[in-house]
Amino acid sequence: MTQDISDRSPDDGTGSHADTLHRLLKLSNKLLAPFSTHLERQYKISINEFRLLMLIGRYPGCASHELVDMTGVSAMSVSRAVFALERNDRVRVERDPQNKRRKRLNLTEEGERLFRIMEPQTGQVADYLMSKLLPHEVAMFDHILRILIDTLEATDEEGNSLFLERTRPQNDPE
Repeated sequence: MTQDISDRSPDDGTGSHADTLHRLLKLSNKLLAPFSTHLERQYKISINEFRLLMLIGRYPGCASHELVDMTGVSAMSVSRAVFALERNDRVRVERDPQNKRRKRLNLTEEGERLFRIMEPQTGQVADYLMSKLLPHEVAMFDHILRILIDTLEATDEEGNSLFLERTRPQNDPE
């Protein structure tokens, strides 16, 4: 009888770090279910647009490059999502009066309306996800997430991603 991957753990000698990675990816995918079930079709908004709308609502006046840092999404994906939000009158892009090169992002009236509708859903997802954890476990989970993100964002002296360099396939010519 084969053992289910969800029953294995690197600590018990039956699983691997790859098994843990697959569970993390599964968690990420499962977290999108309430969005796709309850919000995506009803409000005609993509997951990236939703994520950015939520962040712009929480951090009015932020810039696109700050959203790239906050989300870990590529600059091109952020740019496309901001463009779609602007085209659908959900976000307003304005020049920063103190720094003419910086463009601030703010929600429009429609964006504010959607933010007020969708923010409780975000809270419900977070509360449900953490509902079986004790407060110290939530703090430890957050601590571990920060360590993992810092590891993935680490760079060498030249600014190259250590993660991409150290995970490059052996037969990659570069």
